[in-house]
Amino acid sequence: MAPVGLRCPDHSGKPQGVARVTTGVRRASRTGTDGLLTKLLIGLNVLVFLAGLAQGGTLGGGGSSGSVFEEGALVVRGQLGNGELVGLAEGQWWRLITAAFLHNGIIHLAMNMFALWLFGQALEARLGRARFLVLYLVAGLAGSAGALLFSPNAITVGASGAIFGIMGAALVLERQGIDVFGGGALGVIVLNLAFTFLIPNISIGGHLGGLAGGALGALALSRFGRGHAAYGRPGLVGIAGLIAVGALSVAVAYVQVGRYA
Repeated sequence: MAPVGLRCPDHSGKPQGVARVTTGVRRASRTGTDGLLTKLLIGLNVLVFLAGLAQGGTLGGGGSSGSVFEEGALVVRGQLGNGELVGLAEGQWWRLITAAFLHNGIIHLAMNMFALWLFGQALEARLGRARFLVLYLVAGLAGSAGALLFSPNAITVGASGAIFGIMGAALVLERQGIDVFGGGALGVIVLNLAFTFLIPNISIGGHLGGLAGGALGALALSRFGRGHAAYGRPGLVGIAGLIAVGALSVAVAYVQVGRYA
């Protein structure tokens, strides 16, 4: 790739400078600027919460009762009322991702969905739906791994790990010159980390893990700095890197479960 200004856009055969960015924006608009996937994720979280209410939960803890919660929350080993053991230690590895769609109360749900609405649509518009979805899920896995590292004996639920992943990815994109949060991704992260450490009963590990997973995922999409996370093609290196971030998260969780089961 030649430095800007050394090749004539009319004769290079490829879009350069503003033309290249415009092409990328058009590609993003075709795949995700309507925020459809973000809206679907919000709807899914709300439906799961309503399912908890239907199983006898309350608005103060609608997601913390019933089979939806018992079979989906992030827990190393739990015990049901009938004495049955459940959890990651029992081979229920789906909990690493299902926990990201459960919430312990209407306030918990509302805060996370408001953040997802604000930040998710902005990132989806830059990455497109497919990349956004994979990165969101990878960040959710990383958030679960982080929660297990910091609080292996706790029961953890919530979409905040994946949402912090959105913030981490936005920071990487903004460092690459892509406006996601109006250039304020770092400020958004600092503010939310302050809340993470100052407010009790928040999964510090989940937030830090999701943040790291999202940042690493965005770096992988850019082929670790050799391409562009939003406008360039990730290629085999980018796809393999993104899968590796998710696989590493699962591996960390596996090791932690083995230590505390």
